Amino acid sequence: MASGPARIVLAFDFGLKRIGVAVGDTISRSAAPRKPLFSSGSGPDWTGIEREIRSVGPDLLLVGDPYNDDGTPSSVAPAVNRFVTELAKRSGLDVARMDERYSSVEAAGELKSRRASGERKRRLQPGDIDSAAAAVILGSWLQNQP
Repeated sequence: MASGPARIVLAFDFGLKRIGVAVGDTISRSAAPRKPLFSSGSGPDWTGIEREIRSVGPDLLLVGDPYNDDGTPSSVAPAVNRFVTELAKRSGLDVARMDERYSSVEAAGELKSRRASGERKRRLQPGDIDSAAAAVILGSWLQNQP
């Protein structure tokens, strides 16, 4: 278990259409998906993002860093960099980054397994996978904290 005061972390899996959202803390080291937000040609849903930040009251924000299999930045990396810069500016909070490779694959597999077992009744929607991926990213980050 982590030592020191609990830190609440709000994580984002940025995408050009949807932004997955998850919340967790450094004491339980667990992460839970939240309702996904949307992006459009005009950019992220900043009103929704700011509402999430007010609702959760995080100590830190976390954004998944997109890499290709070979470790090079993905084509969406410049958009993620702009998102991180604007997120820090708007929130006034520190923004950490975490490699997000395979997080969507892991999230989709986990959700499909839960649906197949009957644990999850509702059909999967793309936003479900995005927020589950944000939870995977956050869970990995939390496990790597001292």
